[in-house]
Amino acid sequence: MPYRPALSRMLPYVPGEQPPPGKYIKLNTNENPYPPPPAVVEAIQKAATGPLNRYPDPMATAFRRAAADALGLPGPEWVLAGNGSDEILTMLVRGFVGEGQKLRLPYPSYILYRTLADIQGATWQQTSFVDDWQLPAAFGQADNDLRLVLIPNPNSPSGTLVDKDDLESIAQGLPCPLIIDEAYVDFASDDPAQFGKGCIELVQKHENVMITRTLSKSYGLAGIRFGFLIAQPSVVAELTKIKDSYNCDALAIAAATAAMSSQDWLRDVVTRMNQTRGRMHVELAKMGFDVTPSHANFVWCRHPDGGHQRIYETLKKAQVLIRYMDFPDWGDGLRISVGTDEQIDACLALIRRSI
Repeated sequence: MPYRPALSRMLPYVPGEQPPPGKYIKLNTNENPYPPPPAVVEAIQKAATGPLNRYPDPMATAFRRAAADALGLPGPEWVLAGNGSDEILTMLVRGFVGEGQKLRLPYPSYILYRTLADIQGATWQQTSFVDDWQLPAAFGQADNDLRLVLIPNPNSPSGTLVDKDDLESIAQGLPCPLIIDEAYVDFASDDPAQFGKGCIELVQKHENVMITRTLSKSYGLAGIRFGFLIAQPSVVAELTKIKDSYNCDALAIAAATAAMSSQDWLRDVVTRMNQTRGRMHVELAKMGFDVTPSHANFVWCRHPDGGHQRIYETLKKAQVLIRYMDFPDWGDGLRISVGTDEQIDACLALIRRSI
């Protein structure tokens, strides 16, 4: 078949394993182990009795208003909704990077960024994190061929943060937009005054700074597929031109709006998960693992004796899924999502017997 050359050359993005519900303890794809807010189920049930024979609101207006209120934004025109943050990232690459042009990303980080560049027929440039998971000066260097720079913050697989002031310095030196992927930002701070703020201040100050977020992690809506962009209104207006006509369905909009309006629930669940994350760090360190301090809903750990793939396979045979990741020129390790305390107890017990 005469596929586009870019498609024929590219390697597909491979998501984490998704076995049938109930069979495994799933600690491999950074899902929230707790059910979503009760208001979400009520909203879905109500929407399901509505006019599903009609197209949904193409701009997800109710959600945009709820997000602006929850995040302290000037208005809904600062928000663009999407079918998961992956669709938002796709729109950004389509909107800013043409065929043969360049985007930049850190390494190791979210591999999908490379896939999106490949689909577009663009080139991607990786800049490796230094040993403490900070960005070298080269990451912020200007390049006339550069059209987009992406960074997950907190990062995956490490769960680490780059300081907001450092990100602002990078943005000011770039000739293109800086996209800050804040999929895990709700887990990043235990300070109530900073909860969920992330780099919103930078978006308000700089037109070339944009934030992507998802409801799949902290809000427990991985099965709904809903994400959003925070950007200045002029940017939102331009990107709206290339989104699918009705990219978010009526049930997803209802669910996401109810979730965004459930901030007390969010704080309670995030506090509980962060406490579990802290216990995971302590227990894995006792077993000899080098555990990277995490600001996300997972931990990244490596054992000095190696054997990471063997540990992963042993746990999988016992129906506990974690993520084994191997990064060329960097090394391998284990990424373990935060589960319920019972799930984590089972996982830790198996790891103890495996090392």
